[in-house]
Order: sequence, then C-alpha cells, then structure tokens
Amino acid sequence: MASLLTIKQRISSTKKTSQITSAMKMVSASKLGKAECNARNYEPYADKIRNIVAHLASNNSASDPMLENRPVHRVGYIVLTADSGLAGAYSSNVIKTAVKLIKERHNNNADEYEIIALGNMGHHFFSKNDYNVALQITGISDHPSFNEIQNIANDTIQLFVEGRIDELHMIYNHHVNPITHEQRTVQLLPVAAVEGAETSGLSSYEFEPSEEAVLESILPQYIESLIFGSILDAKAAEHAARMTAMSSATDNANEVIGDLTLQYNRARQAAITQEITEIVGGAAALE
Repeated sequence: MASLLTIKQRISSTKKTSQITSAMKMVSASKLGKAECNARNYEPYADKIRNIVAHLASNNSASDPMLENRPVHRVGYIVLTADSGLAGAYSSNVIKTAVKLIKERHNNNADEYEIIALGNMGHHFFSKNDYNVALQITGISDHPSFNEIQNIANDTIQLFVEGRIDELHMIYNHHVNPITHEQRTVQLLPVAAVEGAETSGLSSYEFEPSEEAVLESILPQYIESLIFGSILDAKAAEHAARMTAMSSATDNANEVIGDLTLQYNRARQAAITQEITEIVGGAAALE
C-alpha cells in the first residue's frame, strides 16, 4: 500500500487538476452561449440568400462556372476541426468521416482529391498520414467575423473556378445541443438544387440589371455564406464538446479524490491501529 504522504500528494494534485478543468468548463460554457447566439443571428441572412439563389437558379439558364456540372476528376474536401485538443471526440469524429469518404470514393488515390484543412488537429493528422493537403488554415477565432472567413472562402472557390477541383464538399460538426453534435457533409460546388429554400414569395421581386447578372454576383456570396454558417455552427459544437469534456474530467477527478481519500483514511487507520498494537505489546512486555 502506498504511503500516507504519497496518497496525500496525489489527492492534492488531483484537486488542482479538478480546479483547472472546472475553470475550463466555465470558460467553454461562456463561449458556447455567444457562439450559439452568433449562429442563430446568422440564420435569417443565410435563409434569405438561399431562397434568392434557389429562385434565380431555377428561373434562368445562366452558364456560371459555379453552376456547371462537369466530369468529376478531382474533389476538394474542406475538413473543419479544432486547433487544439481537450474537446473529446470533436475533431476525431470529423476526421473519421473524411477518411471514410475518401476511402469509399477515391480508394486513397491522392490524384483524385485535395483536402483544405481548417484547424490544426485535422492538418496534423492528414499531413502525418500522407494525405493530399492543398491548403492549411489555422487560428480561426472562437467567434469569427465574416471578413475573417471571406478570404478562406475565396481561396477555396478559386480552386473550383480554376479547374483544380470539380466538386467541393465541407465536412464539419453540426451543433445539436450542448451534449450532442453530428457530422455533416455538405456539397458547396457546383451549386446544386438548394434544399429547404422557399421561393414562392420572390416572384414579385425585380432584379437589376438582370436576374443573370444578380445571380453571377450573388453566387460567390452564397458559397461564402454556406462556409461562414458552417463554421459558426461548428464553433458552437466545439465549445459544447469542450465544455462536456471538461465537465466529465472534473467529475472523474472528484471521483478519484473520493477513492484516494477513502484509501488515505484506511491507511491512516491501519497506521494508528499498528501504533496502538505496538504500544499495548510494549506495555505487556514490561509487566
């Protein structure tokens, strides 16, 4: 059995760990509230631009490159992970989804896909395992602004426009609630039929100078809005996953403290009993 001093030191260090994880849980909870608010506030804009694009794309035969369905020789995957750990299975679940999709569609043939890694965890995994990483973007803030994401969106759109890729997908964690997130794969390019769009109220709109010109101008903004909305959603899921992980770590630390305290009390009682036995034995020997 470990000595009393060793057990006491373990209790002390575990309590300090518990304090750290508890503080990190509160920080993540605070960030989660703001991230959920950002995602909710962005939904009206995303819904409106989705409806407009669906209306314009269905009512004209514009030949914009972003609408062009061409033979698929090379696919781009935006894989959104965290920049750091301590978030449970948040990043690993997205990576597993991406790896599974690449194996199914490309049999790991690097000539058939390119990965745009958003987040250090994804970039580290794909680089270490010799996947084809075309772009690496890290350091996205906890509450990103649209301007911060716009350059990322422009870089990925340019890959499609230049013909380096023929399809563009985004893989990320969708925030369901503070304890649940699910992996989503969304096709960004070419722009397909817009699901869930409501176009009935747009028939009375007048577009200047023309519907084709507006569609050509708005399509890049539409892709930017999809990427930005997905990142806001994923950031909420990340903070929720980090909060849940730190909550579990705190609970586990408290459980360990309880077990160690019980072990310490037993060892202390055994030591006291041993001392009493020695005193009684010594006294008996003197009689």
